[in-house]
Order: sequence, then C-alpha cells, then structure tokens
Amino acid sequence: MSDAPTFAALTTAQCHALLASQQVGRLAFTFRDRVDIEPVHYVFRDDRIWGRTQFGTKVQILAHHPWVAFEVDQVEALFTWQSVVVHGRIEFPDPDGSAQEQARYAAGVAAFRSLVPEAFTPTDPTPDRDLVFMIPVHDLEGLSLIHISEPTRLRRI
Repeated sequence: MSDAPTFAALTTAQCHALLASQQVGRLAFTFRDRVDIEPVHYVFRDDRIWGRTQFGTKVQILAHHPWVAFEVDQVEALFTWQSVVVHGRIEFPDPDGSAQEQARYAAGVAAFRSLVPEAFTPTDPTPDRDLVFMIPVHDLEGLSLIHISEPTRLRRI
C-alpha cells in the first residue's frame, strides 16, 4: 500500500455539498490579454451561485464578457483538501426589469440574506453592493486530495 496522497474526482453531490458549505469563493474572468480573479461572498442555492457586488470596472467587463470560472476550496491540511470549479455565464438580474427579472433579483436578495440578514436593508454592512449576480451551476468539476497519514498541518500566516 502506497503512502502517497490520493487524488479523486468529486461526485456532483459532493461538489454541491462543498459549494453549500462555504461562503467565500473566487470569481475569475478575462478581458483582452488579462485574467483577473477576485474573492467574493456567495450563497449556493437552487443550483445557482448567488452573490452581490457594486457597479464598477468588474461589472462593466462582465457585461460584455460574461463567461467566468468560480472556485471554492476546503483545505484541512497541505495534502488534505477539496476543490470545486464552476464554469458558466454570470448574470445580473434587473430589479426594474420584467416580472421574471424582478423575481430572479428577489431570489438573489433572499439567498444572500441567508448569509447576511441585514443585506439590502438600511442596516446593511455593505450598502454599496446593490447588484445581485448569479451563476447557474451546469458545468462543474471537483477534485480532492487525501493523505491518510498526513503529519503536516498548514502553517497559519
């Protein structure tokens, strides 16, 4: 029996469980010859990643280049971790749009309030983040690395 770490693909159910267990992920997007990645708070609900942001350069870029990657990790130790990557198209539901758009916006607000109950209220801790975004989760893959007899824990910086 080998003492080497073992890589394994996560099932869809395991990917969904990992997405549901975390609240901070990384959103990667491109513009011309540059790739950016930013940490974002999110909620995974109803096969969608829901988040919020404020209008700025990122939103302007994503309006014209909506294809993104979203990544979440759970790291227990150097050789014991799980990771999920979602590829998809980011969407910004319009609170003033059609009835369907308004319903999607309301669903995003409700999802985010499960993480931050004050979100989108007068006592919101980040009131400038008034744009809801969502990424439908259709294309995802997960990977784990397990090392049963791992003696080395991650050093905290």
